[in-house]
Amino acid sequence: MEALDGSSRERLTPENLAAQRERDAANRPRPTAVELRADGRFAVEELSVPGAEGGPNVTLVYARPGDATGSLPVLYYMHGGGMMMGNAWSVLPKILRDWSAPLGLAVVSVEYRLAPETHYPGPLEDCHAGLLWTVGHADELGIDGERVIIGGKSAGGGLAAALTLLNRDRGDGPTPIGQLLQCPMLDDRLDTPSARQMAGVGLWDRSSTAVAWQAYLGDRYGRPDLPAYAAPARATDLSGLPPTYIDVGSAETFRDENVAYAHAIWCAGGDAELHVWPGAFHGFDSVAPTAALAREARHARTQWLSRVLGRSVRE
Repeated sequence: MEALDGSSRERLTPENLAAQRERDAANRPRPTAVELRADGRFAVEELSVPGAEGGPNVTLVYARPGDATGSLPVLYYMHGGGMMMGNAWSVLPKILRDWSAPLGLAVVSVEYRLAPETHYPGPLEDCHAGLLWTVGHADELGIDGERVIIGGKSAGGGLAAALTLLNRDRGDGPTPIGQLLQCPMLDDRLDTPSARQMAGVGLWDRSSTAVAWQAYLGDRYGRPDLPAYAAPARATDLSGLPPTYIDVGSAETFRDENVAYAHAIWCAGGDAELHVWPGAFHGFDSVAPTAALAREARHARTQWLSRVLGRSVRE
C-alpha cells in the first residue's frame, strides 16, 4: 500500500465519482474478445440476452477453454467496483488463467447496470435475468445447468450473495452447487467493529462504502425494512444455501460482516468455508499478486472450487 500513489487512496465521494471512474477504467483496462481468446486458448463470446420484465437487455461475456469438450460446469460471476465501477470484461483474464483453464470451467461474466444511474433492484434483476437465460440455454452454450457456481468479488460478491438468496426464494432458477464470495460487500449499516476500526485505513473504507450503498440504494438507504436482496447481511434466514466460500482480509472494513455471514450460514445448518487473511486489506491480492499471502489466497479458492466441482487442478 505504501508504494501506491496518493490518488489510489483517495476516498470516494459523489463529487469525485467521475474522476474515480476514469481512474478505475485506466487501472483495469477492458480487454477485447481477441485478447481474451489468447491465441485460441479460450473461446469467448459476447451475448445480449433479455433482461427482466420492463428492463433492458443484459450483456453477458461467455468464455470456456478452447480445447474443452462436452458440457462444462459454469461460474456465473459478478465483477466488483462498489456497484458504480468495473465491467464484465476486465475480470476475465485472471479468472480464465486461475480457474477456467486449470479446472475446465466455463465462465459467464455479467455486465449489470451501475449505480447511481440505476438503483436497486435494477442491477440484481439484471444478474437474475442473465442467470435464468444462461441455464435456459445450457445445451447451446455447452454447459451443465445443474453445475452452476454463483460468484463475485467485493460489490460483486454482495450481488452474488443477494442473487443466491433471490434464486432460492423465487425458485425459478438453478440449484447452484456453490457460491464463491470474495470480500463481499454485504451490510449497508456499516456499524460493525471492523467498519469503525478501519475507518480511514486502506484503499476502501467506511466512508467510501457509505457512498457506494447510497448510490445503489437511493431513497431506500438507511431504511429499517430493507430486504435481504438489497443487503444480504440483513437476511434472517440463510437456510437452504449451497456450499459457500467466503474470504476477507483482517484489516478491511468488510471483515466482521463477512465473518457474521459465515456464522449465520453455520447456524442455519449450512456449509461455509471462511478465510480471514491476516494483515490483508481490501483488494490485497490484486495490488500485490505475487505476495505470499496473495498466492495462498488464490490457492485456497482454487482448491475449494476443485472440491465443489469434483475435479483435479490441471497444471
